[in-house]
Amino acid sequence: MAGIRIPSPKDLRKLRIKAGLTQKELARRAGVSQSLIARIEKGDINPRLSTLQKILEVINEALEESEDITKIMHSPVITLKPDDLVEKAVKLMDKYGISQIPVVDEQGKIVGTVIDTTLLKRVLEEKSEILFKRRVSEVMDPPLPALPPSIKISTVSLLLFEYPAVLIVDKGKIIGIITKIDLIKAKAQS
Repeated sequence: MAGIRIPSPKDLRKLRIKAGLTQKELARRAGVSQSLIARIEKGDINPRLSTLQKILEVINEALEESEDITKIMHSPVITLKPDDLVEKAVKLMDKYGISQIPVVDEQGKIVGTVIDTTLLKRVLEEKSEILFKRRVSEVMDPPLPALPPSIKISTVSLLLFEYPAVLIVDKGKIIGIITKIDLIKAKAQS
């Protein structure tokens, strides 16, 4: 079949081990026998395409489960207070090369986000010296999605099509932020 690469028995074994699965566990999750997995990995048999697809789905799910989102995220997260000036937000974005900053209240609750594209629109609408003296609360966007550290990378991936970043929150505190480029780099390294 042109365009479809079927993994070799050796590749399949490497993927299973990388996913942290034993032959027995892979067989259980895929609904096949352990001896079938062993025979496939040895290259003794060629499984049906539907069986191979199910085995690969299980391996991919296990690989995703084993990925630690905290290894991808940036921490600590730079934040702003609602009363901070826009000028401070711009200086922080420039200094750290970031394009969004979460806004938190005095209790640490996420109340909004300052996003560079919103600031760009505002700077085109009003004089920058006026904009820079405004409070962050006057120009902030809604909060970014806040997710637990146990979140799957596939969920983060989907959200990054809609949002510039996602926050990782544990016990009510922001512990990290993940942007599109963070996910791209992580996938390129895996």
